[in-house]
Amino acid sequence: MAVSNKNKFKKKSSGPRIAALTIFILIIVAVAAYVLFSYFKKQTVTHQQPKQAQIEPAVPVVPTPQPVIPGPPAITPPDYKEPTSKPPTVQLPETEQPGLRTGTSGRLAIIIDDMGSSVSEARSLAEIGVPLTFSIIPGLRSDSAVVSFAASRHIETMVHIPMQSKGWPGRRLESNGLLVSMDDSELRERVAALIRGVPGAVGVNNHTGSEFTEHADKMRSVLEVLKGKDLFFVDSVTTPHSTALELAQQLGIKSARRNVFLDNEQERSYILGQLAQAVKLAKKSGSAIAICHPHPATISALASALPALESQGVTLVSASHLVR
Repeated sequence: MAVSNKNKFKKKSSGPRIAALTIFILIIVAVAAYVLFSYFKKQTVTHQQPKQAQIEPAVPVVPTPQPVIPGPPAITPPDYKEPTSKPPTVQLPETEQPGLRTGTSGRLAIIIDDMGSSVSEARSLAEIGVPLTFSIIPGLRSDSAVVSFAASRHIETMVHIPMQSKGWPGRRLESNGLLVSMDDSELRERVAALIRGVPGAVGVNNHTGSEFTEHADKMRSVLEVLKGKDLFFVDSVTTPHSTALELAQQLGIKSARRNVFLDNEQERSYILGQLAQAVKLAKKSGSAIAICHPHPATISALASALPALESQGVTLVSASHLVR
């Protein structure tokens, strides 16, 4: 029996369509299976995590030590503090000083060398309000004015005589100074002229003179003039080999020697330290003579310290009180 063309076409076309449908269904099944597998795997992992945490032992939490960061170093205040109202006291630990007895007292004379250049220096020193002795170099620009000022304030004055040093001529010497090369007559004339330059002076001390004072014959010429004028002599001791004091004592001239230089260094703490040494010596020996100069640092240090010495058992006096 013959088959129509229409039925042939339907039979041929149904085969591929069934195959395509089958493949599509398989794909859907595969996708669904993958989704389900992934879901169950995730749930398994989620439920296992608490169980795993229970098995592991608890580990104590130890805080991590923080590094120590050092702060800025402490600043030690200086030993010396500028006075605000009351001047500082020169402290001397008497109980620790060998040869010193607590409660002892002494007299201290302070000679201010190289005066005569400035009346303002003289005024500043006078305002400290304690006994001082001005040693004036004749011939300086304000020597007469300083002499007059000292007389008006009843300040003791001396003649500060320039004498040849070991450093001369490299080291300057005033034109009216004394030289080893001068004969007796010239020396006497110069000394007499120097004394006239400071009317009212009661004594003399040497300015420099490390060379001159070692020559006994030259010092004799000077000291004999002083004896004739009834003036005392204080040896500044600019050399350990000075013949001045021994010779003055032989001639019967009132005399003494310098014990401490206060301001070889123009620094406040140094000056106060030297002053403490002078105070110590005055209390140990009964008296002492200190020499300094009208430098700003010296005047400032003296103004701060000298008014307090009386309370420490030290009496400030003029140089004439300590010669014998």
